Amino acid sequence: MSGSQCCSNPPTLNPSGGIGHVEKVGTVHSYFTGSPHSKLAVLLASDVFGYEAPNLRKLADKVAAAGYYVVVPDLLDGEPFNTQDSNRPFPAWLKDHGPDRGFEAAKPIIEALKSKGVTAIAAVGCCWGAKVVVELAKSGLIQTAVLMHPSFVSLDDIKGVDIPTAILGAEIDQISPPELVKQFEQVLAAKSGVASFVKIFPKVTHGWTVRYDPEDAEAVKVAEEAHQDLLDWLAKHHK
Repeated sequence: MSGSQCCSNPPTLNPSGGIGHVEKVGTVHSYFTGSPHSKLAVLLASDVFGYEAPNLRKLADKVAAAGYYVVVPDLLDGEPFNTQDSNRPFPAWLKDHGPDRGFEAAKPIIEALKSKGVTAIAAVGCCWGAKVVVELAKSGLIQTAVLMHPSFVSLDDIKGVDIPTAILGAEIDQISPPELVKQFEQVLAAKSGVASFVKIFPKVTHGWTVRYDPEDAEAVKVAEEAHQDLLDWLAKHHK
């Protein structure tokens, strides 16, 4: 996959952003926000720009305000993709940071949440992180899934998912074009007893939910619409 659209609009990272705090779980630094006493946790898997992206942490805080204990782990091991590093183009970076590695890194986070008394875990993934979430879903490690402008997710992946799943796609997306997202929708709809929700947002591009310009009122509005869909899904299926 070309990294062009996947890696557009890189954010300015902020290690101290958000109202939560960072702590280490095993070997993984993670951003925690919300009440640690909540029995419902949400694991938020980042895109290729990592867990320090300001809009991502804002979203984590928003989800936490709805009553969930939210963790945003650094599944990229301190090496988010850097568009300015000409010596390490996207394909080379991806070899060392495949979603399969992110999936393995997420496992101890889930175990740590369970050890704290969490009874149900939802996972939300953006772009690269959506593939991590699909792998968690296929492995039975989470109870609810949300995929936002997914990357690397195949039709076979979706066929292996049997938990409540929401997919938010973009109309202008070369990575998961609407045609593919509609195929995902058909596969999910055919699963009896498995709740699903699929929505394609018009006139937006891949990454719009977390890589929007906070000074662009229209971009903020459509991102917030997606965030509300996410919260509505969790309220309905993450209990």
